[in-house]
Amino acid sequence: MKTKLLSRDIVLILAASFFYMSSPMLVTPLITGFSGALGANAALMGVMGGLTNLCSLFCRPFVGNLSDRISKYKLSFIGGGLLLLACAGYTVAQSPVMVAAARLVNGVGFSCCSVCLSTWMSNLLPREKIGSGMGVYGTMNALAMAVAPSIGVSVYQKFGYRTAFLIATAFAVMVILTIQFVGNKGLPAPKPVQLEAAERKSSLQIVDRKVLPIALVVMLFGIPYCATQSFLVSYTETRHLAVTVSLFFPLYAAVLLVLLLSLKSLFDKLPFHCFLFASTASAACGIVLLTVMRSNLTMFLAAMCMAGGYGIMCSVCQSTAILLAGAGKWGLANSTYYIGMDLGMTLGPILGGELMGLVGANWFYPIFLITIPAILLVYLLGIRQHTRH
Repeated sequence: MKTKLLSRDIVLILAASFFYMSSPMLVTPLITGFSGALGANAALMGVMGGLTNLCSLFCRPFVGNLSDRISKYKLSFIGGGLLLLACAGYTVAQSPVMVAAARLVNGVGFSCCSVCLSTWMSNLLPREKIGSGMGVYGTMNALAMAVAPSIGVSVYQKFGYRTAFLIATAFAVMVILTIQFVGNKGLPAPKPVQLEAAERKSSLQIVDRKVLPIALVVMLFGIPYCATQSFLVSYTETRHLAVTVSLFFPLYAAVLLVLLLSLKSLFDKLPFHCFLFASTASAACGIVLLTVMRSNLTMFLAAMCMAGGYGIMCSVCQSTAILLAGAGKWGLANSTYYIGMDLGMTLGPILGGELMGLVGANWFYPIFLITIPAILLVYLLGIRQHTRH
Protein backbone atom coordinates (compact mmCIF):
# COMPACT_ATOMS: atom_id res chain seq x y z
CA MET A 1 0.00 0.00 0.00
CA LYS A 2 2.85 2.35 0.82
CA THR A 3 4.31 1.84 -2.64
CA LYS A 4 0.95 2.37 -4.31
CA LEU A 5 0.26 5.57 -2.42
CA LEU A 6 3.63 6.90 -3.54
CA SER A 7 3.28 5.80 -7.14
CA ARG A 8 3.46 8.39 -9.90
CA ASP A 9 -0.14 7.90 -11.04
CA ILE A 10 -1.55 8.17 -7.52
CA VAL A 11 0.40 11.36 -6.81
CA LEU A 12 -0.78 12.91 -10.09
CA ILE A 13 -4.41 12.01 -9.40
CA LEU A 14 -4.09 13.49 -5.90
CA ALA A 15 -2.67 16.69 -7.39
CA ALA A 16 -5.44 16.85 -9.99
CA SER A 17 -8.03 16.35 -7.25
CA PHE A 18 -6.61 19.31 -5.36
CA PHE A 19 -6.73 21.52 -8.44
CA TYR A 20 -10.24 20.53 -9.57
CA MET A 21 -11.66 21.18 -6.10
CA SER A 22 -9.71 24.42 -5.66
CA SER A 23 -11.18 26.02 -8.78
CA PRO A 24 -14.86 26.14 -7.74
CA MET A 25 -14.05 26.41 -4.02
CA LEU A 26 -12.08 29.60 -4.61
CA VAL A 27 -15.16 31.07 -6.26
CA THR A 28 -17.65 29.88 -3.61
CA PRO A 29 -17.15 32.58 -0.91
CA LEU A 30 -17.04 35.33 -3.55
CA ILE A 31 -19.85 34.49 -5.94
CA THR A 32 -22.68 35.69 -3.69
CA GLY A 33 -21.06 39.08 -3.15
CA PHE A 34 -20.08 39.32 -6.83
CA SER A 35 -23.68 38.59 -7.86
CA GLY A 36 -24.88 41.25 -5.43
CA ALA A 37 -22.45 43.76 -6.92
CA LEU A 38 -23.98 43.03 -10.33
CA GLY A 39 -27.52 43.67 -9.05
CA ALA A 40 -28.79 40.43 -7.43
CA ASN A 41 -30.84 40.61 -4.20
CA ALA A 42 -30.12 38.53 -1.06
CA ALA A 43 -32.27 35.55 -2.09
CA LEU A 44 -30.83 35.48 -5.62
CA MET A 45 -27.32 35.74 -4.18
CA GLY A 46 -27.99 32.55 -2.23
CA VAL A 47 -29.32 30.81 -5.35
CA MET A 48 -26.17 31.82 -7.24
CA GLY A 49 -24.08 30.31 -4.47
CA GLY A 50 -25.83 26.94 -4.76
CA LEU A 51 -26.51 26.84 -8.50
CA THR A 52 -23.29 25.04 -9.46
CA ASN A 53 -23.97 22.18 -7.08
CA LEU A 54 -27.64 22.06 -8.00
CA CYS A 55 -26.61 21.52 -11.63
CA SER A 56 -23.95 19.02 -10.54
CA LEU A 57 -26.58 17.16 -8.53
CA PHE A 58 -28.61 16.38 -11.67
CA CYS A 59 -25.49 15.35 -13.61
CA ARG A 60 -24.21 12.89 -10.99
CA PRO A 61 -26.24 9.78 -11.97
CA PHE A 62 -25.19 10.04 -15.61
CA VAL A 63 -21.53 10.71 -14.83
CA GLY A 64 -21.50 7.93 -12.22
CA ASN A 65 -22.67 5.36 -14.75
CA LEU A 66 -20.38 6.70 -17.47
CA SER A 67 -17.34 6.54 -15.20
CA ASP A 68 -17.83 2.77 -14.88
CA ARG A 69 -18.03 2.39 -18.68
CA ILE A 70 -15.56 4.76 -20.37
CA SER A 71 -12.10 6.18 -19.72
CA LYS A 72 -11.77 8.22 -16.53
CA TYR A 73 -9.19 10.33 -18.35
CA LYS A 74 -11.64 11.42 -21.05
CA LEU A 75 -14.35 12.47 -18.60
CA SER A 76 -11.84 14.24 -16.36
CA PHE A 77 -10.45 16.12 -19.37
CA ILE A 78 -13.94 17.23 -20.37
CA GLY A 79 -14.64 18.26 -16.78
CA GLY A 80 -11.44 20.30 -16.55
CA GLY A 81 -12.27 22.05 -19.82
CA LEU A 82 -15.72 23.00 -18.54
CA LEU A 83 -14.24 24.33 -15.29
CA LEU A 84 -11.90 26.47 -17.38
CA LEU A 85 -14.79 27.80 -19.47
CA ALA A 86 -16.86 28.60 -16.37
CA CYS A 87 -14.05 30.54 -14.64
CA ALA A 88 -13.44 32.54 -17.81
CA GLY A 89 -17.17 33.30 -17.76
CA TYR A 90 -16.98 34.69 -14.22
CA THR A 91 -14.06 36.88 -15.20
CA VAL A 92 -15.97 38.62 -18.00
CA ALA A 93 -19.51 38.50 -16.52
CA GLN A 94 -21.45 41.77 -16.58
CA SER A 95 -24.82 40.63 -15.19
CA PRO A 96 -26.37 38.01 -12.87
CA VAL A 97 -27.59 36.13 -15.97
CA MET A 98 -24.02 35.68 -17.19
CA VAL A 99 -22.96 34.53 -13.74
CA ALA A 100 -25.82 32.01 -13.69
CA ALA A 101 -24.76 30.59 -17.06
CA ALA A 102 -21.17 30.18 -15.85
CA ARG A 103 -22.41 28.51 -12.65
CA LEU A 104 -24.29 25.91 -14.69
CA VAL A 105 -21.23 25.13 -16.83
CA ASN A 106 -19.19 24.91 -13.63
CA GLY A 107 -21.67 22.38 -12.25
CA VAL A 108 -21.27 19.99 -15.18
CA GLY A 109 -17.47 20.24 -15.05
CA PHE A 110 -17.38 19.77 -11.29
CA SER A 111 -19.57 16.67 -11.57
CA CYS A 112 -17.30 15.08 -14.19
CA CYS A 113 -14.08 15.75 -12.29
CA SER A 114 -15.28 14.77 -8.83
CA VAL A 115 -16.77 11.40 -9.79
CA CYS A 116 -14.08 10.42 -12.28
CA LEU A 117 -11.04 11.32 -10.21
CA SER A 118 -12.35 9.66 -7.04
CA THR A 119 -13.28 6.49 -8.95
CA TRP A 120 -9.94 6.58 -10.77
CA MET A 121 -8.18 6.72 -7.40
CA SER A 122 -10.29 3.98 -5.77
CA ASN A 123 -9.64 1.63 -8.71
CA LEU A 124 -5.90 1.80 -7.96
CA LEU A 125 -6.31 0.84 -4.28
CA PRO A 126 -6.59 -2.65 -2.74
CA ARG A 127 -9.97 -3.22 -1.08
CA GLU A 128 -8.49 -3.64 2.41
CA LYS A 129 -6.90 -0.18 2.17
CA ILE A 130 -9.83 1.73 0.69
CA GLY A 131 -10.37 3.60 3.96
CA SER A 132 -6.84 4.91 4.39
CA GLY A 133 -6.31 5.44 0.64
CA MET A 134 -9.47 7.45 0.21
CA GLY A 135 -8.58 9.23 3.43
CA VAL A 136 -5.49 10.56 1.67
CA TYR A 137 -7.64 11.49 -1.33
CA GLY A 138 -10.07 13.21 1.02
CA THR A 139 -7.17 15.14 2.51
CA MET A 140 -6.46 16.73 -0.86
CA ASN A 141 -10.11 17.61 -1.40
CA ALA A 142 -10.45 18.96 2.12
CA LEU A 143 -7.30 21.05 1.78
CA ALA A 144 -8.62 22.53 -1.44
CA MET A 145 -11.98 23.29 0.19
CA ALA A 146 -10.16 25.15 2.95
CA VAL A 147 -7.17 26.78 1.25
CA ALA A 148 -8.87 27.89 -1.98
CA PRO A 149 -11.60 30.01 -0.29
CA SER A 150 -8.91 31.72 1.77
CA ILE A 151 -6.91 32.51 -1.36
CA GLY A 152 -10.07 33.79 -3.02
CA VAL A 153 -11.00 36.07 -0.12
CA SER A 154 -7.44 37.44 0.21
CA VAL A 155 -7.05 38.13 -3.52
CA TYR A 156 -10.52 39.71 -3.66
CA GLN A 157 -9.76 42.03 -0.73
CA LYS A 158 -6.54 43.25 -2.38
CA PHE A 159 -7.29 43.15 -6.11
CA GLY A 160 -11.03 42.58 -6.61
CA TYR A 161 -13.33 39.80 -7.78
CA ARG A 162 -12.11 39.35 -11.34
CA THR A 163 -8.48 38.87 -10.37
CA ALA A 164 -9.56 36.16 -7.93
CA PHE A 165 -11.50 34.44 -10.71
CA LEU A 166 -8.33 34.39 -12.82
CA ILE A 167 -6.66 32.34 -10.07
CA ALA A 168 -9.57 29.89 -10.24
CA THR A 169 -9.02 29.71 -14.01
CA ALA A 170 -5.38 28.79 -13.42
CA PHE A 171 -6.45 25.92 -11.14
CA ALA A 172 -8.69 24.58 -13.92
CA VAL A 173 -5.78 24.71 -16.36
CA MET A 174 -3.68 22.70 -13.90
CA VAL A 175 -6.31 19.93 -13.83
CA ILE A 176 -6.05 19.52 -17.60
CA LEU A 177 -2.25 19.58 -17.56
CA THR A 178 -1.81 17.19 -14.61
CA ILE A 179 -3.95 14.34 -15.94
CA GLN A 180 -1.95 14.30 -19.20
CA PHE A 181 0.90 12.59 -17.32
CA VAL A 182 -1.13 9.82 -15.65
CA GLY A 183 -0.10 6.50 -17.18
CA ASN A 184 -3.18 4.49 -16.23
CA LYS A 185 -5.98 6.18 -18.18
CA GLY A 186 -8.74 4.61 -16.09
CA LEU A 187 -10.09 2.41 -18.85
CA PRO A 188 -13.27 0.44 -18.07
CA ALA A 189 -13.27 -3.23 -17.11
CA PRO A 190 -13.01 -5.84 -19.91
CA LYS A 191 -16.22 -6.16 -21.90
CA PRO A 192 -17.69 -9.43 -20.56
CA VAL A 193 -17.44 -8.28 -16.93
CA GLN A 194 -18.50 -4.73 -17.66
CA LEU A 195 -21.52 -5.53 -19.79
CA GLU A 196 -22.94 -7.84 -17.15
CA ALA A 197 -22.61 -5.19 -14.44
CA ALA A 198 -23.71 -2.34 -16.70
CA GLU A 199 -26.92 -4.03 -17.79
CA ARG A 200 -27.96 -4.47 -14.18
CA LYS A 201 -27.16 -0.89 -13.27
CA SER A 202 -28.63 0.84 -16.29
CA SER A 203 -32.17 -0.49 -15.74
CA LEU A 204 -32.79 1.10 -12.36
CA GLN A 205 -29.66 2.18 -10.56
CA ILE A 206 -29.43 5.91 -10.90
CA VAL A 207 -28.15 5.89 -7.33
CA ASP A 208 -26.94 3.14 -5.03
CA ARG A 209 -29.65 2.65 -2.43
CA LYS A 210 -27.21 1.35 0.19
CA VAL A 211 -25.18 4.56 -0.12
CA LEU A 212 -28.13 6.99 0.02
CA PRO A 213 -28.14 7.30 3.86
CA ILE A 214 -24.40 8.04 3.74
CA ALA A 215 -25.15 10.76 1.18
CA LEU A 216 -27.77 12.23 3.53
CA VAL A 217 -25.24 12.38 6.36
CA VAL A 218 -22.74 14.20 4.15
CA MET A 219 -25.49 16.62 3.12
CA LEU A 220 -26.44 17.41 6.72
CA PHE A 221 -22.82 17.97 7.75
CA GLY A 222 -22.28 20.06 4.63
CA ILE A 223 -25.20 22.49 5.00
CA PRO A 224 -23.77 24.56 7.92
CA TYR A 225 -20.22 24.43 6.55
CA CYS A 226 -21.20 25.48 3.03
CA ALA A 227 -23.41 28.26 4.40
CA THR A 228 -20.33 29.40 6.32
CA GLN A 229 -18.24 29.33 3.15
CA SER A 230 -20.72 31.55 1.35
CA PHE A 231 -21.76 33.93 4.12
CA LEU A 232 -18.98 34.12 6.72
CA VAL A 233 -17.74 37.40 5.26
CA SER A 234 -21.25 38.90 5.18
CA TYR A 235 -22.02 37.47 8.63
CA THR A 236 -19.02 39.11 10.28
CA GLU A 237 -19.57 42.41 8.47
CA THR A 238 -23.26 42.52 9.41
CA ARG A 239 -22.49 41.85 13.07
CA HIS A 240 -19.49 44.23 13.02
CA LEU A 241 -17.18 41.55 14.40
CA ALA A 242 -13.49 42.38 14.76
CA VAL A 243 -12.21 39.09 13.36
CA THR A 244 -9.80 38.22 10.54
CA VAL A 245 -12.13 36.21 8.32
CA SER A 246 -9.45 35.19 5.83
CA LEU A 247 -7.73 33.13 8.55
CA PHE A 248 -10.74 30.86 9.15
CA PHE A 249 -10.15 28.58 6.17
CA PRO A 250 -6.35 28.19 6.46
CA LEU A 251 -6.76 27.15 10.09
CA TYR A 252 -9.51 24.75 9.11
CA ALA A 253 -7.14 23.29 6.50
CA ALA A 254 -4.21 22.97 8.90
CA VAL A 255 -6.27 21.24 11.59
CA LEU A 256 -7.94 18.95 9.07
CA LEU A 257 -4.60 17.95 7.56
CA VAL A 258 -3.28 17.00 11.00
CA LEU A 259 -6.45 15.07 11.83
CA LEU A 260 -6.60 13.16 8.55
CA LEU A 261 -2.93 12.19 8.65
CA SER A 262 -3.15 11.22 12.33
CA LEU A 263 -6.29 9.13 11.90
CA LYS A 264 -5.39 7.65 8.49
CA SER A 265 -4.65 4.15 9.82
CA LEU A 266 -7.83 4.16 11.92
CA PHE A 267 -10.09 4.69 8.89
CA ASP A 268 -9.67 0.96 8.08
CA LYS A 269 -10.03 -0.19 11.71
CA LEU A 270 -12.65 1.78 13.64
CA PRO A 271 -16.37 1.38 12.88
CA PHE A 272 -18.31 4.16 11.21
CA HIS A 273 -20.25 5.17 14.33
CA CYS A 274 -17.08 6.11 16.24
CA PHE A 275 -16.30 8.80 13.69
CA LEU A 276 -19.95 9.82 13.34
CA PHE A 277 -20.53 10.52 17.03
CA ALA A 278 -17.23 12.36 17.50
CA SER A 279 -17.73 14.46 14.36
CA THR A 280 -21.35 15.27 15.22
CA ALA A 281 -20.28 16.63 18.62
CA SER A 282 -17.47 18.58 16.98
CA ALA A 283 -19.81 20.09 14.35
CA ALA A 284 -22.31 21.13 17.04
CA CYS A 285 -19.53 22.89 18.98
CA GLY A 286 -18.44 24.69 15.81
CA ILE A 287 -21.94 26.04 15.16
CA VAL A 288 -22.29 27.22 18.78
CA LEU A 289 -18.89 28.92 18.67
CA LEU A 290 -19.77 30.78 15.47
CA THR A 291 -22.99 31.91 17.14
CA VAL A 292 -21.18 33.48 20.09
CA MET A 293 -18.08 34.56 18.15
CA ARG A 294 -16.62 37.91 19.18
CA SER A 295 -12.88 37.41 18.66
CA ASN A 296 -10.31 35.61 16.55
CA LEU A 297 -9.82 33.01 19.29
CA THR A 298 -13.47 31.95 19.14
CA MET A 299 -13.31 31.90 15.35
CA PHE A 300 -10.19 29.71 15.46
CA LEU A 301 -11.88 27.24 17.81
CA ALA A 302 -14.93 27.17 15.52
CA ALA A 303 -12.71 26.40 12.51
CA MET A 304 -11.07 23.54 14.42
CA CYS A 305 -14.47 22.08 15.31
CA MET A 306 -15.68 22.39 11.72
CA ALA A 307 -12.60 20.43 10.64
CA GLY A 308 -13.38 17.70 13.15
CA GLY A 309 -16.98 17.62 11.93
CA TYR A 310 -17.54 18.14 8.23
CA GLY A 311 -13.91 17.67 7.20
CA ILE A 312 -13.44 14.26 8.80
CA MET A 313 -16.85 12.96 7.77
CA CYS A 314 -16.23 13.74 4.10
CA SER A 315 -13.40 11.18 4.02
CA VAL A 316 -15.10 8.63 6.28
CA CYS A 317 -18.36 8.74 4.34
CA GLN A 318 -16.67 8.39 0.94
CA SER A 319 -14.69 5.29 1.89
CA THR A 320 -17.77 3.81 3.62
CA ALA A 321 -19.85 4.44 0.48
CA ILE A 322 -17.35 2.54 -1.69
CA LEU A 323 -17.24 -0.41 0.69
CA LEU A 324 -21.03 -0.59 0.99
CA ALA A 325 -21.53 -0.54 -2.78
CA GLY A 326 -19.08 -3.34 -3.53
CA ALA A 327 -16.84 -4.04 -6.52
CA GLY A 328 -18.07 -2.98 -9.95
CA LYS A 329 -20.16 -0.15 -8.51
CA TRP A 330 -17.51 2.27 -7.31
CA GLY A 331 -18.40 4.89 -9.90
CA LEU A 332 -22.05 4.69 -8.86
CA ALA A 333 -21.07 4.76 -5.17
CA ASN A 334 -18.96 7.87 -5.66
CA SER A 335 -21.68 9.60 -7.66
CA THR A 336 -24.24 8.82 -4.93
CA TYR A 337 -21.87 10.11 -2.26
CA TYR A 338 -21.31 13.31 -4.23
CA ILE A 339 -25.06 13.79 -4.58
CA GLY A 340 -25.09 14.26 -0.82
CA MET A 341 -22.16 16.65 -1.00
CA ASP A 342 -23.87 18.57 -3.81
CA LEU A 343 -27.07 18.87 -1.80
CA GLY A 344 -25.11 20.25 1.14
CA MET A 345 -23.27 22.72 -1.07
CA THR A 346 -26.54 23.71 -2.74
CA LEU A 347 -28.77 23.97 0.31
CA GLY A 348 -26.12 25.64 2.48
CA PRO A 349 -25.87 28.85 0.42
CA ILE A 350 -29.58 28.87 -0.49
CA LEU A 351 -30.73 28.43 3.12
CA GLY A 352 -28.04 30.86 4.22
CA GLY A 353 -29.36 33.50 1.84
CA GLU A 354 -32.93 32.95 3.02
CA LEU A 355 -31.93 33.10 6.69
CA MET A 356 -29.90 36.27 6.19
CA GLY A 357 -32.93 37.88 4.57
CA LEU A 358 -35.60 36.55 6.95
CA VAL A 359 -34.09 36.28 10.45
CA GLY A 360 -30.81 38.18 10.15
CA ALA A 361 -27.30 37.34 11.33
CA ASN A 362 -28.13 36.80 15.01
CA TRP A 363 -30.24 33.68 14.31
CA PHE A 364 -28.20 32.53 11.32
CA TYR A 365 -26.24 29.77 13.11
CA PRO A 366 -28.67 28.71 15.87
CA ILE A 367 -31.16 27.54 13.24
CA PHE A 368 -28.48 25.37 11.63
CA LEU A 369 -28.22 23.35 14.87
CA ILE A 370 -31.25 21.38 13.65
CA THR A 371 -28.86 19.41 11.44
CA ILE A 372 -27.31 17.71 14.50
CA PRO A 373 -30.31 15.61 15.62
CA ALA A 374 -31.12 15.00 11.95
CA ILE A 375 -27.68 13.37 11.45
CA LEU A 376 -28.21 11.04 14.39
CA LEU A 377 -31.69 10.12 13.16
CA VAL A 378 -30.39 9.18 9.70
CA TYR A 379 -27.72 7.01 11.31
CA LEU A 380 -30.20 5.17 13.53
CA LEU A 381 -32.76 4.58 10.78
CA GLY A 382 -30.64 4.02 7.68
CA ILE A 383 -26.98 3.30 8.43
CA ARG A 384 -26.55 1.55 11.77
CA GLN A 385 -27.39 -1.96 10.55
CA HIS A 386 -25.05 -1.76 7.54
CA THR A 387 -21.91 -0.41 9.25
CA ARG A 388 -21.47 -2.65 12.28
CA HIS A 389 -18.02 -4.27 12.49
